[in-house]
Amino acid sequence: MIRPVCRRERGEGGVLVEWDWWTVDFGDAHAGAVGVLIGGSDPGPVYFDVGSGSEVPSTRHWSAYDGRYRRPRAEVVRAVCACGWCGAAEYPLDRATGGDRPLYEADADLSGPLADWTAHLSVVGEAAVPLPEPLAALLVEMAERLTVTAAYAPPAALRAVRRRPVCRRGGHRARYRLLQGPGHAPDRVGQVTPRFT
Repeated sequence: MIRPVCRRERGEGGVLVEWDWWTVDFGDAHAGAVGVLIGGSDPGPVYFDVGSGSEVPSTRHWSAYDGRYRRPRAEVVRAVCACGWCGAAEYPLDRATGGDRPLYEADADLSGPLADWTAHLSVVGEAAVPLPEPLAALLVEMAERLTVTAAYAPPAALRAVRRRPVCRRGGHRARYRLLQGPGHAPDRVGQVTPRFT
């Protein structure tokens, strides 16, 4: 399930990076956003003049590239992902619908970048190591039971969710066995082992 979010984190050089989409399956590793292009290239961050001070706020969120207050004006948008992937398709921004309003108020059509990012997640998902059918069925059953329990006994559902260390131990055991097996390099293990937080 894709959730629209406004996740903020400090990226390279302290620039604020805001992600527009997020999924439970991939988490922060594949958070998606709308990227902009100006003159065919990726522009630098937009800086906000807040007067004096030692820190100058900045962002790379697509809506900041609206051409107002001497900021650069986005020409096209595309999908980008936290993993570094950038969509090849470019979608021109129709400035006629927004006029001189800020981009976040202009009802910009972002369905193209969202579809591209979703297709990227499909490719990533296909490349992932598949779960054995009994384990996948058990996880589905557990999710269904948690949903039912949350409806009539929310504290019990929360207690069950807090029992994740049981899953973490199983993940650590699997990682250890994978490292001990023939033909498995330690750098490959990080690609096939889930991250438990």
